[in-house]
Amino acid sequence: MITREQQIYDPPSNWLAALGRRIIAATQGTGRALMLLLGAMAYVPFACSRKNRADVMQQLYLVGIKSLGVVTVVGLFTGMILALQMGLALRLFDQEHLVSTLVCNGVFREMGPFMTGLVVAASVGSSIAAQMGTMTVSEEIAALDVMGIAPQRYLMMPRLVALVVMLPLLTVYMDMIGLLGGAVVGATMLGVSPEAYFDGAFRYTYNKDLYVGLLKALVFALIIVTVSCYQGFSTREGAVGVGHATRRTVIVSFLLILMLGFVVTRLCYQ
Repeated sequence: MITREQQIYDPPSNWLAALGRRIIAATQGTGRALMLLLGAMAYVPFACSRKNRADVMQQLYLVGIKSLGVVTVVGLFTGMILALQMGLALRLFDQEHLVSTLVCNGVFREMGPFMTGLVVAASVGSSIAAQMGTMTVSEEIAALDVMGIAPQRYLMMPRLVALVVMLPLLTVYMDMIGLLGGAVVGATMLGVSPEAYFDGAFRYTYNKDLYVGLLKALVFALIIVTVSCYQGFSTREGAVGVGHATRRTVIVSFLLILMLGFVVTRLCYQ
């Protein structure tokens, strides 16, 4: 069952009991979220079936095409900011020509997937949590459970497929836009020609840097869909609860993206 009756406990007797209760609740929530993810993954083979194809295509459009505008602006200015800040530092040592290498490595390894994950978590993740939360408080999810219709198949799985497919593609797009933004700053403010910029960018950037960024994008996609759907399915207290679920989705997604991004980098570049 996706929906559950809210458990009522007596107030904790002291701060230690309150802390223990929070730890237990967090552990239970993590387990339920992972079970939701595994349940949705089990339905992935049905993504192209007649019943799910339209929903999957709609989610692909919402996650991918509708996010292009924001991703373009964020990617462009991320590359420009990186190039400007690093270029000003390198100018102290007359090494402005190295700015392209630093920008390319930084965008491919970290800033591309990181900024894409934040943008999608804030836009798509919050939207998923609000939609699922509204369906939960209006008892639509409970009605699906009663009728034997799996919410994980018809609600969570299309969003899982869309995020897993589109977030790496958006990351590659942001990488290219960020690199272009750095080239604009290099040519207009640092005296680095576009030819020298792109030559330095790709000469010292390896396939591993791109692969690590794509791995992060995949991890971030799983984080966003799991957190947003879990918070939506756990919504209580009507419209106020929907607002709280949306807020928690963005906060938890941001924190997990930061922490797991560091973990992936540490494991891949030991």
